Amino acid sequence: MDAAQALADLTEISSQVVHVAVLESDGSVLASTIDDEARRARFGESITAFLSEADALRASRNLPELGQLEAATLDGSVFVVRRGGRLAIATTRPDPTVGLVFYDLKHCLRSIEDVPGHDAAAPPPAESAAAAEAPASAPAEPDTEAAALPPGRHARRKADASA
Repeated sequence: MDAAQALADLTEISSQVVHVAVLESDGSVLASTIDDEARRARFGESITAFLSEADALRASRNLPELGQLEAATLDGSVFVVRRGGRLAIATTRPDPTVGLVFYDLKHCLRSIEDVPGHDAAAPPPAESAAAAEAPASAPAEPDTEAAALPPGRHARRKADASA
C-alpha cells in the first residue's frame, strides 16, 4: 500500500489523530496529512529536533534505541513510532487512548513496508493463478491481522473491507 493511502486509512479509523506524517530515515516527508508545504516542512524539522533530544537523553542513560515515544501537553499529544528506518508521527487531541494511537501508527508503518521480491505491478497473492483455480466454495483464509486488532477495531475494519 502506498503511504498516502495508509495515512488516509489511519485518519479514517482514528478520530483522535489530528495530523500524521511518515518520514524516511533521512528526515524527508514520505507522506503527510498537512497540506501546506511550509507547515509540513516545519512539522518534519520539529520532529527531527524532538527525536534528537530524546535520543541524546536515551544515550546518556545507556538505554536501547527508541521504538516509540509520546509527549503529552494540555492541548494534545505527539506520538512517534520508529520501524525499519521510517517514522510515523501523529498529533492528537487531548487525552487520547495511547495504546490505540501507538497500535494504529505501527499498523500504518507495516502497511507501507516494502515486501521483498514484490512487484508492484503484479496482482496481490490472493489473485494468483492458484487462488483463481480454487472452487468458489473453498473456505477463506482467516484474517490474522484483523483477528489481532483490539476490541472495536475488528468490526470497523471488516466493514471497510466489504466497501
